[in-house]
Amino acid sequence: MSGEKTLVAHSIPPHTLTRLAREWLAEDTPNFDPAGVCVGSEELEAKLLCKTPHTVLAGSPFFTAVFAEVGCTVNWIYQEGAVIGPDAVTLTAVVRGPARCLLLGERPALNCLSRASGIATRCSQLKLMAKSAGWHGEVAGTRKTTPGFRLVEKYAMLVGGTSMHRQDLSGMVMLKDNHVWASGSITEAVKVTRSVCGFSRKIEVECCSTAEGREAAAAGADIVMLDNFQPQEVHVAARELKNEFPALQIEVSGGVTPENLALYFSSHVDIISLGCITQGCPVADFSLKVQKQYMQISD
Repeated sequence: MSGEKTLVAHSIPPHTLTRLAREWLAEDTPNFDPAGVCVGSEELEAKLLCKTPHTVLAGSPFFTAVFAEVGCTVNWIYQEGAVIGPDAVTLTAVVRGPARCLLLGERPALNCLSRASGIATRCSQLKLMAKSAGWHGEVAGTRKTTPGFRLVEKYAMLVGGTSMHRQDLSGMVMLKDNHVWASGSITEAVKVTRSVCGFSRKIEVECCSTAEGREAAAAGADIVMLDNFQPQEVHVAARELKNEFPALQIEVSGGVTPENLALYFSSHVDIISLGCITQGCPVADFSLKVQKQYMQISD
């Protein structure tokens, strides 16, 4: 396991893993587990199989935490951040524990792993595109995440090698069009917000034109987002703004997809964010299969 991937996994506090695992298990089994009666508590072994070749494994801390809560252990064959495959079906881990407990943890654990690995795989592909093009900036996600599942999805972005962007409204300030319209102007919005967030937070302003970007930069914004610009418009606007405000960071967002991402690469653009990193992202196909028990039945 590389040092980079190790540090990513270590960013999640143990108590957070425990809390999330308990919440997911309680959601899936709020009271009785009738099916648990037919399998009992015999110690069994289940194989975790990945059925999506070239998947970037992400979410193993969550998967392990879920099974730990129900008294099971996980032995990983692939480590976090590794590329699984290229076979159609690849043994990824082995889970051991009481039969009914294996089945209690199965679905919550698989949900986390499938979703996180799908996001990490997409992020890895986008990062490779940027690296291959020699672009210096950062590919980033957005706040367009699944309610209640943001931490997992943001974590998966890191495993895949992209930026999380801000985690929530309490982090970096982003003044969008509605903020500007409600406050009266970009200048006023930046001024009032700066009086609250002070030196410790950056302020980003969503802009729909070069003129708005210029106003935001002059008002003291740290980052200007060029929102829903066409690629050629981005290159012109970013160059003009960087020439006037060399310390300004430029983000591009809106309408960017894996198919057109390369068109937005520019030496004047620092960040490109894509909502599709989480919205509509394919999941990786994992399954957990308990090994059949062959028992001799006596007369």
